[in-house]
Amino acid sequence: MIPHDDRGLLLGDGLFETLLAKAGVLVDLEAHLDRLAVGCAALGLPMPDRGEAERLMRQALGAVEAPRAAVRLTLTAGSGGRGLDRPGEPVPRLFASAAPAATPEGRARLTLSAVRRNEGSPASRLKTLAYLDNLLARQEARARGADEAVMLNNRGEVACAAAANLFWVRDGRLFTPALACGVLAGVMRARVIAAAAAELGVEVVETAAEPGELDAAEAVFLTNSLVGLREVAALDAVAYGPSRLAERLARALA
Repeated sequence: MIPHDDRGLLLGDGLFETLLAKAGVLVDLEAHLDRLAVGCAALGLPMPDRGEAERLMRQALGAVEAPRAAVRLTLTAGSGGRGLDRPGEPVPRLFASAAPAATPEGRARLTLSAVRRNEGSPASRLKTLAYLDNLLARQEARARGADEAVMLNNRGEVACAAAANLFWVRDGRLFTPALACGVLAGVMRARVIAAAAAELGVEVVETAAEPGELDAAEAVFLTNSLVGLREVAALDAVAYGPSRLAERLARALA
């Protein structure tokens, strides 16, 4: 049970990681725990014991009878403190949950969201519990009949999807928004960049781009830890064809 004075519940003061489990294996476990450690350092929270974090995730996974599951590890700043101020020595609260996770079918349809990413906030580059903007962007996309939303930042630059990193292909090069655009340092994003550069010899450009860059793209795809790599069929009225580069990257990441 989460007490009523938990700071994660009241203030979104905490972090989470969502991992894919395939046939009982926690995919990219160390990379997710590494990112959690970076987030803890940024928020001034003690990093939980890695062995305990893994134990909790495996315990949660044990209750799910599915070959493919989403496992979420949640860390809150714990209880105490009045208003915004934490206790002098916070005692974080750590727990895990798991649920079946089907592989999305087909290419995704995107829409440009009115909800903006705040690139000036350190939280925009962390996986914090404050996820309301992402939720609102996804709701907007669903209401328009799309699968996912494309979010711009306050400068009008392309940032990300509501729950995924964004890539596009043009002139044989692979582009993705730079982290400074208010982008989460996705675990799968890092794997795609490494695979494209090291295994496929493709130039990867981390950039600040206006939405018109997506209109001129040859192909667009999304990445996150649960879907892996998912190609995009359209962004509003702009349609994209299948991408041979995306197919090669998907095979390299499998």
